[in-house]
Amino acid sequence: MRWMCGRAALLLFATAGAAPCALTAQSGSDATVVIAVRHAERADQGPGADPMISSTDPPLSAVGLQRAACLAETLEHAGVTRVFTSPYARTRQTAAPVAAIAGVETEEYNPRQMAAFVDSLREMGGVVVVVGHSNTTPAVVQALGGDPVSPIAEDEYERLYTVFLAGDVTRSTLTSFCPVG
Repeated sequence: MRWMCGRAALLLFATAGAAPCALTAQSGSDATVVIAVRHAERADQGPGADPMISSTDPPLSAVGLQRAACLAETLEHAGVTRVFTSPYARTRQTAAPVAAIAGVETEEYNPRQMAAFVDSLREMGGVVVVVGHSNTTPAVVQALGGDPVSPIAEDEYERLYTVFLAGDVTRSTLTSFCPVG
């Protein structure tokens, strides 16, 4: 699994043209790289779902925990400076390994105040990871000026968006990461 995650990271950075930390350094301190992903697989959905799990705030499944670990491995050398999640167990659990490897605490954003959150992202600088949902992740990408490509399907967990913001320049990429399960 390590090889697949490392390969995904290489693909991500090759597609983007530069590693996020390198782009940030080249573009100056005002540059921001936003890496946006949907939370990993929930314990209350899919094969082997536990009917006793709360459907309002379910944790990650075993496959979801694998994906979260792989995401952290993928972003290990990205120079992550901040990690944001919505206030749900599945987003916090997806982000926790990334934050641990980066040596930062996770921070919570309010998905009902998306415009203000996106405005703050533009001004942060550094490499910021945002873990959201099938509806909020493409919305963040689009609000930043990136291309979300298409809606995220309910059973899709492999999208990794990278939005590069430097002055008036915005570039976005979409890659697939961590095929697990």
